[in-house]
Amino acid sequence: MVILLSDPRVAAVPVRESGEALTRLDASFGPERALVRLGLADRLAAAQLALPAGVRVRVVEGHRSVADQRAIIAAYAAEVCAAHPGISPADLHRLTSRFVSPVEVAPHVAGAAVDLTLVDACGHELDMGTPIDATPEQSAGACYSAATGISADARANRDLLSRALTGAGLVNYPTEWWHWSHGDRYWALATGAEAASYGPVDPGVDAETAA
Repeated sequence: MVILLSDPRVAAVPVRESGEALTRLDASFGPERALVRLGLADRLAAAQLALPAGVRVRVVEGHRSVADQRAIIAAYAAEVCAAHPGISPADLHRLTSRFVSPVEVAPHVAGAAVDLTLVDACGHELDMGTPIDATPEQSAGACYSAATGISADARANRDLLSRALTGAGLVNYPTEWWHWSHGDRYWALATGAEAASYGPVDPGVDAETAA
C-alpha cells in the first residue's frame, strides 16, 4: 500500500533537527548544482560510485523554498480540480499529495530530497518511462515507481537507479520515480527511524559550496 505524504502518520513523525548545513552539489551531478543537506550529498556521492561506468546521476532539483512549494501545490491542485469536477477538499488534498507534498512535511523544503535521473557519458538522459515531473494525469500513472506498461529499458533503468540510491540510504516516494530523500519525515516513517533529522531550512547566505 502506498503511503502518501498527506498521511497523518508522516506528520506525526517528530523532527530532531541536526543543524546540518546545506551544500551545493558539484558539477558531476549536473549543471543545476542543487542545494541539499551535507548528509544527503554524501549519500548521493556513494550512489554515484555504485553505478556502472558510463552512467551517472543527474540531480535537477534539491532544496525548494516554502513559497515555491506553495506555488507548485496551487498549480497542481488546479489541474486535479479540472480533472475531477466537484472534488471534495479532503479528496483534493489526498490526490494533490500524490505528486506534491504538503508544506508542513515537504522533504524538498528541508533540503532532504532530490529530483533526479540517470544520464550516459555524454549527458543524455536514459529512458525512465516518463519525464521528471510527469503528473499521474499526464502519464496515466506511469510516473509511479512500480508502474507497469513502461518499456523494458525504462524498467531496467529505474531498477538500476533504485539499487544505487537504496544502497546509499535514500528512500523513494512511490508515486514519483525521480523523487528520493534522506533524513526527512517520510524517510523516517519508511525506515522506522525514531525521528527525522531535517526540518524546514532557509539557505540564507551561509550554504557551503562543494568542491
